[in-house]
Amino acid sequence: MRTQVGIIGGGPAGLLLSRMLAAQGVDSVVLENRSRSYVEARVRAGILEQHSVQTLTDLGLGERLHREGMEHHGIHLQFPGTKHHLDFPALCGRTVWIYGQTEVVKDLVAAQLDGGPPLLFEVTDVQPEDVDGDSPRIRFTDSDGVPHVLECDVIAGTDGFHGVSRPIVAQAGGRTWERTYPFSWLGILADVAPSTDDLVYAWHPDGFAMHSMRSPSVSRLYVQVDNDDSVDNWSDDRIWEALATRMAHPGWELRTGPISQKSITPMRSFVSAPMRRGRLFLAGDAAHIVPPTGAKGLNLAVADVTVLATALVRLLQEKETDLVDAYSDTALARVWRCTHFSWWMTSMLHRSGDDFDAELALSQLRRVCTSEAAARELAENYTGLPIG
Repeated sequence: MRTQVGIIGGGPAGLLLSRMLAAQGVDSVVLENRSRSYVEARVRAGILEQHSVQTLTDLGLGERLHREGMEHHGIHLQFPGTKHHLDFPALCGRTVWIYGQTEVVKDLVAAQLDGGPPLLFEVTDVQPEDVDGDSPRIRFTDSDGVPHVLECDVIAGTDGFHGVSRPIVAQAGGRTWERTYPFSWLGILADVAPSTDDLVYAWHPDGFAMHSMRSPSVSRLYVQVDNDDSVDNWSDDRIWEALATRMAHPGWELRTGPISQKSITPMRSFVSAPMRRGRLFLAGDAAHIVPPTGAKGLNLAVADVTVLATALVRLLQEKETDLVDAYSDTALARVWRCTHFSWWMTSMLHRSGDDFDAELALSQLRRVCTSEAAARELAENYTGLPIG
């Protein structure tokens, strides 16, 4: 087998990169070790920055997003005695959209299988080789047990933190940075109409709570829990009671309904540099992870592959190496800005440490709610900074 770009990982980063390259005349093959049904069922992020929405729209993937997604014009910040709305268009002229990563992946898979570049599910034994030369290859076994060698000009590792690509880059040196937070999120999907117009981020002495949504009839909610907690400790009644307590505000009532899904998500930050080794380039979770508080994970992957696609087209069509040589530094500049924002939101909104830490968090929340400059800084970061 032969292609220009071998893409390891059929999540949003890999599929979007393939779509971007195809739009500019560059061939690719996407290899995914999971089944199509598994990939399309993974519940992940749900907030798209304006740039991400525009990117998907420009690639012909925005029809269902604009029909079924929900445009949001701000968020509510809440702490005892205060509920403050940040108006994003007024602060920075941008909005965000609620559209689950599962839906983005479904759209990307459908487009890929409808005449797009090859997308192979349930491959095994994936191994990049000769990434330091000009003719790398990927060995893999297809879903029928047949071994293959995919000859490439370039390999893109979009296979996440636990994939095969990141360790190969790390073997050549570089650095990693990691922060594990002393709390997790218990997240639920509930079959009930949202109780709010825009998302609510609530600080409470008992711990953080958040109200989001997936559709006009499905709510997505979170409560802060300990890292060693288990969903088995949280009955439906206990979850709703905790949410009602932590999000209580005069004149507002939390709607409850059947809970269809429960899961606990650890909170961590991780950055690996560089994001390249020879002809192997990392993008998305293969290179960095952020806590979900700032809604940056999926959007960072979109930003990575936007920069990477432009660089690869220049390399493969014009034989110029300037953009691929700059790729890691260019991408990491935005990664670190978003990592800082995610850390800042996480530190401000969660109950951790002693009462001194609590007063610092409340002081920062009051600052954002009373200073237009501070509110604008949050809005600009939340809705998405420029790419590149």
